[in-house]
Amino acid sequence: MLSFASCTSRKADYEEPADNAAATTEKNKYNTQTGRKPLEKIQFQVKDSENNRGISTKLIEHSYGVAKDGKAHRISFESQSFFESKKYCAVTLGDLTDNKIYLTFDCGYENGNTTKILDVLKEKNVKAAFFCTLDNIKSEPELIARMINEGHIVGNHSTTHPSFDKLSRTEMAQEIETCENYLRENFGYSSKYFRFPMGNYSECALDLVGSLGMTSVFWSLAYADWDTDNQKGADYAFEKVTSRLHPGAIILLHSVSRDNADAMSKIIDYALKNGYVFATLDDLNINYSNYNTKK
Repeated sequence: MLSFASCTSRKADYEEPADNAAATTEKNKYNTQTGRKPLEKIQFQVKDSENNRGISTKLIEHSYGVAKDGKAHRISFESQSFFESKKYCAVTLGDLTDNKIYLTFDCGYENGNTTKILDVLKEKNVKAAFFCTLDNIKSEPELIARMINEGHIVGNHSTTHPSFDKLSRTEMAQEIETCENYLRENFGYSSKYFRFPMGNYSECALDLVGSLGMTSVFWSLAYADWDTDNQKGADYAFEKVTSRLHPGAIILLHSVSRDNADAMSKIIDYALKNGYVFATLDDLNINYSNYNTKK
């Protein structure tokens, strides 16, 4: 069983409405998209803003390998082992010895497929994590509110979707802080999960994100689904995802893919039939005890 890198968990500082009716009532009271009480804006304290420790800023492009035969690729395992050895608050694999899998989506913009995905997840009672850019959050407030109110995780995918290896530590923090504060003020929601745009990062970036009390979430299963001009049909999406399933899989899909939306119900049914359980990122066995930072 993997022992995840340690960091400080930023606990949610809101109370969830009891149901959608309560959320509607509360929305009139608080004037937020979700009906939740708005949270105070925060300002990150950037540790070692000049990187005087000399942590590497060299670009690392996340690699995960193609899982097959129900087993994670060794590259995914090596990535997780690297995070743990350096005590970075980052995860690319769940527990390889159980049947939990984790469904996540990257949401840079909306083109009509997210509603269908949410409809299927609601029907199947499956929770997912949606990593959203600030542009997506601003342009689709009703969808973001639906994600939150239906029990999904909304993750921070940055403000402008830059390559984090090119940013200073202060600039990285600002990218995350601006997105976080918009969620706080307009949705009464605080996210403790971050995903690097394009999967591009550096050791310095990993250290910075962890120091802000956030977990960097990578993935061990994905396929080339983001090109909306090169969709190949629901059967193709189904085959790509199901052939790569493995215990502890963190699945990355893109919500812009029509193929994913069309195949989602069938993918979930297949996974459940084959003994997998859809868990949430909150179910990951991450030990947060060693980092002691507050934002």
